[in-house]
Amino acid sequence: MAARGHVQDPNDRRLRPIYDYLDNGNNKMAIQQADKLLKKHKDLHCAKVLKAIGLQRTGKQDEAYALAQEVAALEPTDDNSLQALTILYREMHRPELVTKLYEAAVKKVPNSEEYHSHLFMAYARVGEYKKMQQAGMALYKIVPKNPYYFWSVMSLIMQSISAQDENLSKTMFLPLAERMVEKMVKEDKIEAEAEVELYYMILERLEKYQEALDVVRGKLGEKLTSELQSRENKCMAMYKKLCRWPECNALSRRLLLKNSDDWQFYITYFDSVFQLIDESWTPPLEEEQSLEGEVHYSIEQAVKFIEERITEESKSARPLRGPYLAKLELIRRLRCIGCNDEYKLGDPEELMFQYFKKFGDKPCCFTDLKVFVDLLPSSQYTKFISQLLEVIPLSAAAESEVALPADIKALQQHLCVVQLTRLLGIYHAMDKKEKLTAVRELMLRYRHGLEFGKTCLKTELQFSDYYCLLAVHLLLDLWLEEGEETAVWQCLTFLEEGLSHSPSNAQFKLLLIRIYCRLGAFEPVAELYSSLDAKHIQHDTIGYLLTRYAESLGHYAAASQSCNFALRFFHSNQKDTSEYIIQAYKYGAFEKIPEFIAFRNRLNSSLHFAQVRTERMLLDLLLEANISTSLEESIKSMSLSPEEDDIPWKDLRDNRDLTVLFNWDPKDRDISEEHRKLSLEEETVWLRIRSLTLRLVSGLPTLSHTIQPKNSEKTAENGVSSMIDTIRSLLQQLEAAVDSGKKFLEQKIQYPVLGPPPTRMAGFFSNGSCQCQTSLFYLVSDIYELDTNGLEDSAEIQERIGNSFKSLIERLTDLFNKCKGDLIEVRDGTLKTQPNLLENLVFFVETISITLWVSSYCDSVLRPFKSNLQKKKKKKKESSVAMPPVFTHFLDYVTELQTLTSNVIDHIKGLEIILTALKLEELSLKDTLLLQEEKKFTKTVQGKVQSSYHHSVQEIGELLKKRLDTIKKLKI
Repeated sequence: MAARGHVQDPNDRRLRPIYDYLDNGNNKMAIQQADKLLKKHKDLHCAKVLKAIGLQRTGKQDEAYALAQEVAALEPTDDNSLQALTILYREMHRPELVTKLYEAAVKKVPNSEEYHSHLFMAYARVGEYKKMQQAGMALYKIVPKNPYYFWSVMSLIMQSISAQDENLSKTMFLPLAERMVEKMVKEDKIEAEAEVELYYMILERLEKYQEALDVVRGKLGEKLTSELQSRENKCMAMYKKLCRWPECNALSRRLLLKNSDDWQFYITYFDSVFQLIDESWTPPLEEEQSLEGEVHYSIEQAVKFIEERITEESKSARPLRGPYLAKLELIRRLRCIGCNDEYKLGDPEELMFQYFKKFGDKPCCFTDLKVFVDLLPSSQYTKFISQLLEVIPLSAAAESEVALPADIKALQQHLCVVQLTRLLGIYHAMDKKEKLTAVRELMLRYRHGLEFGKTCLKTELQFSDYYCLLAVHLLLDLWLEEGEETAVWQCLTFLEEGLSHSPSNAQFKLLLIRIYCRLGAFEPVAELYSSLDAKHIQHDTIGYLLTRYAESLGHYAAASQSCNFALRFFHSNQKDTSEYIIQAYKYGAFEKIPEFIAFRNRLNSSLHFAQVRTERMLLDLLLEANISTSLEESIKSMSLSPEEDDIPWKDLRDNRDLTVLFNWDPKDRDISEEHRKLSLEEETVWLRIRSLTLRLVSGLPTLSHTIQPKNSEKTAENGVSSMIDTIRSLLQQLEAAVDSGKKFLEQKIQYPVLGPPPTRMAGFFSNGSCQCQTSLFYLVSDIYELDTNGLEDSAEIQERIGNSFKSLIERLTDLFNKCKGDLIEVRDGTLKTQPNLLENLVFFVETISITLWVSSYCDSVLRPFKSNLQKKKKKKKESSVAMPPVFTHFLDYVTELQTLTSNVIDHIKGLEIILTALKLEELSLKDTLLLQEEKKFTKTVQGKVQSSYHHSVQEIGELLKKRLDTIKKLKI
């Protein structure tokens, strides 16, 4: 120790083993070690906190909290205790307690820079912007460092962003922030680039664009060096805001002279040229044309400028795409304004042909040309494709064989042409026979192309993967448009084959996920999705592919897991974003702070987050809540309340990535903005129905508590009468949501094949689940009425309840009839699947569960009535006390419910037997053209679908058996 040159705090040495245990996840040993230490050193606060961390991590939250509060009440100022408490509170998701901790510490040690900055960061975690501003200034007074001063300024900006009143933001917070920065500018104290960025941000938000421009162009602007062309980009943004098109034009022209491949400046250049033409702008005679130099204000100048760029490009060492694409962009713009000068630039078809000759072997060639294909007249499509094919060096071994590329360059060129063929709709115009021939050719080219990728690593994609994808797209057309059932099995076969050669190809996996889900087979999907290794935000953007189907196809365990994945990300978002904000303050990345907060808000308002939350709770109730007591416990543990609606309906954001699957369809078949809007509308209506169902279910246990007779005044006090009002109000809302759902479905919207998957709403209405569930909640209202009025004067209510029971059994029987049929059947040598039967079975299980919860409420109401009647019987010693009809109705209903559920379980057993006995190996698909290699994959695919169905049916059966056991207990 002497060699280290400083004396170590003995407490650090004592606490070290506890820290080690906690770091290694050995929490029990950490608690024991802390207890030992506390016996010897009672006043060692940090040991208590470390023990509390151990308790928190072993699930003893209450003990941990009590222990932490003991230490916090002593207002510790030692670093170890403060840090440990901060960690604990963060794990408890109680960041607001950290602020109190450091507020106390700062009072005791008022000159500590460290504690003051910790206090600032603690406020940042909870978004207390006003207190952050004060803490920043207090810090600057103790240690006059620029960053602290600007922390305070940034906190003012945050107050302006979060202020509800925009007027207040622009008249108070931002001007104050501006004055604070101006003070530093006058005193010449501006040191860092971040400080200039902040000044620019304030002026921009105040709409003082001219002042912002002066800052960027002036001496302070010289500090803007961290980003490439940061200064020019900011100038450009301000010129646009000020509509100073001559400067915009001159600046973009100057930047294009430096780098003629920078696309954003071509766009600004064209925008400004056309603005100047619209304004009939002419240069002033005396002065220079603009602050930024020469201005182009006519089409002739623009044409000449682009031609010059192309001439320059031909001299450059490496080929640049920008100038050639700019020429096509200019033609497109001239066409848009109906100008006839485009002939000066040449024929678009010829220009695209030349572009292909120059860049056709680059994968980006297709995406570049995709934007401009609408410049071609449709009559020229076939000629254009033939023209492109002529320049590709392909060679055939014999006359009758397909001509194949000899190297990767030729393969890339050919692939580009095939993608363009699909985009121009040439494949779509083919008949069935031609399409199948095209599929065979594409697969031949795919397998030939594998030769070029023999040395590829597992993580690399094969050069010819797109051939396989395009073949699958053609087969999908045959399946979904012409009902060709064999096509879907071929799709899966080809994709599985592709994945075996290219295990990292996300497109293969995503397409497999979509097709398996359409076939109702979820089992292979879970594995495929986890192999995609979705990270962070992707749980929101592509998570819908998983959560939409898991539960609806009867894979309850997998559904629970996939919801957990998504929810874990959404919940950690809160904590993580606070850390990003703190890092942004530390490193002066001020402009990122509003972005992080917008990001957090966007995730909190995510449609997918709301859906997963609702479905997860319904799923938990379905799996765990068997009878009403456990329903009550489950609802309590979820903190569910029928009165509360935590979904931000007005701010819901659709963060789904609906273009994640590659698509080469023409514009008229591709996903449009209209499709997105309709899909969001459908998802929102369905979410509303599900959310209201959940809230109605959560109100059931509160109703089953003892009720005062109708003439008692306590009814309003005990909260139950208000609960029935809540339930009736929710029921009205549910009816309204169902109506809007039905209206939506009347539009009969068809999304593109690879567009958004439709919700479960159509099935919910068509199979009768909706009517069943709604009538169940109406029954609750009737039973409550019977409970309040008593048995004497309620003949009418009892009759109503009896009729409800009867119609409910009829509806449930109808729903069961819609579940009958074979999931897989072999017809004419083809495998036919009926995935909708699975969805109907899942709805049946859900409806039966709700039926049970409502029935157990009926049971809890009728049981006391019955025992009272029996007591009366004994008192009067008469055997002739008439039993009210409601008891008979209920007992008949329970018996019928039991019989129905037993029948469904038998049906499911039958399905299991059929699925087990089905020998798919013996089934050879009609298509005799299948190669031996393909047969192997077809077998795998069919096996996966069969196994998945079997799994679904088993899980549904298990759940129904539990429900049957519960029904048997319903005997009053």
